Amino acid sequence: MCGRRFGKSELSQILSVAYAVKGLSVAYITPTYGLAKVFFAKLTESLELPKNKSDLKIDFPNGGQVEFFTGERLDNLRGRKFHLVIIDEASFIPELESGWQNSIRPTLTDYKGKAIFLSTPRGKNYFYSLFMKAGENDWASFKFTSYDNPYIDPQEIDEARMQLPNVVFEQEYMANPSENSANPFGNKFIQDCTKPMSNQPVVAFGIDLAKSVDHTVIIGLDNNGNVAYFDRYQMDWHNTKENIKRLPRCPILVDSTGVGDPILEDLQREGIAIEGLKFTSSSKQQLMEGLATAIQQGRIGFPEGAITNELQVFEYQFTANGVKYSAPSGFHDDCVMALALAWNNYSMKRGNGRYSFV
Repeated sequence: MCGRRFGKSELSQILSVAYAVKGLSVAYITPTYGLAKVFFAKLTESLELPKNKSDLKIDFPNGGQVEFFTGERLDNLRGRKFHLVIIDEASFIPELESGWQNSIRPTLTDYKGKAIFLSTPRGKNYFYSLFMKAGENDWASFKFTSYDNPYIDPQEIDEARMQLPNVVFEQEYMANPSENSANPFGNKFIQDCTKPMSNQPVVAFGIDLAKSVDHTVIIGLDNNGNVAYFDRYQMDWHNTKENIKRLPRCPILVDSTGVGDPILEDLQREGIAIEGLKFTSSSKQQLMEGLATAIQQGRIGFPEGAITNELQVFEYQFTANGVKYSAPSGFHDDCVMALALAWNNYSMKRGNGRYSFV
């Protein structure tokens, strides 16, 4: 169980080569095909050996072999046998329990092979239960934080500690599994920030415009960072613009990605104090981290209902391209996005936030 950037993938790739040069067979399992291709390319850059790009397989002259598989298709392991199986980012393997018992474990029987599970924790899931087997026959567990990597500047990790919500930092860098594995805010913090709607004047608005079956959500914060205006509806663009024009005169920040761009331009031409923010993976990550920090520091308040419901189911996951924030399938995140925009707008205008966009 390791913190991010500890070097677990590099160590496991070195170990796979150490086995293969002895003429042994290695199965290297990653959560996704894309990640398998990344690790395969990294190994083949260092090894001038025959390789099969389509099958992600490297053959050694003495019969040793490293072959990559994905957690999405563990049935491909059936009928195979290996001396070593490496399960990288095991916490993110779908259906890890059934995959281990029905597909992975049988491949080790012929050679009395070994399995190594490596991962940053993702809550107290099946990977965590395997980690807790330490002391049982044939099981050993090890834990390292990101600070344990001597090639990472500790100051970089310290900066991450300052920027990330505590629940995220503890899990991703200190390798301490959280109770709520995927929620970046923390249910206790959400509960602590839940309070009645403020009746004070609004000083900053955030608006998430409807897309497809979603709702347009308008949230306004008062001088203390508490929600003082909330509206959620489905209307055509004309009525949406009219609603925005009727809002109290104060700064507005709107999601201008896609359909939001022409609406933003129309309102700016009419003299409305409105700015746009285009969502990218980077800007959305900063936006969500800013909201998470505000919630965990108790600097924002919101009424119980649609806002708290969406905050409680909102999720994050780490991908090859960074952190992805979204609602689970079947749920909405319009209120979360509007609240994050409102907080960012409030922070920028008042100069009390770390997160801002140019």
